[in-house]
Amino acid sequence: MSEKSKVVFVHGGHASEIEVLEGTTMMRAATENMIRGVVGECGGDLSCATCHVFVDPEWAHILDDPTEDELDMLDATAEEPTEYSRLSCQLVCSAKTDGIVLHIPETQ
Repeated sequence: MSEKSKVVFVHGGHASEIEVLEGTTMMRAATENMIRGVVGECGGDLSCATCHVFVDPEWAHILDDPTEDELDMLDATAEEPTEYSRLSCQLVCSAKTDGIVLHIPETQ
């Protein structure tokens, strides 16, 4: 049986907590659960930056560093990226991300 972990998406002051199968990208989890604000136009191919999220600072240290390709795409986000910016298509749910909080920007 596959394990699940919890992901909390915060958009416009509203938090949505969902259970996600480990191994699923956080972008896929958001789009499949109709989380407002995560678009994922490219379907997770790292070519559109419409799945931009801000990782809650308490969780940022547990994630692997972004790749050069992800950093390049973060330069194309609609909202100014910060040190906590990530593309949710590059974040994979796992036991170590159980309970992670992701803040969705107002615009994608």
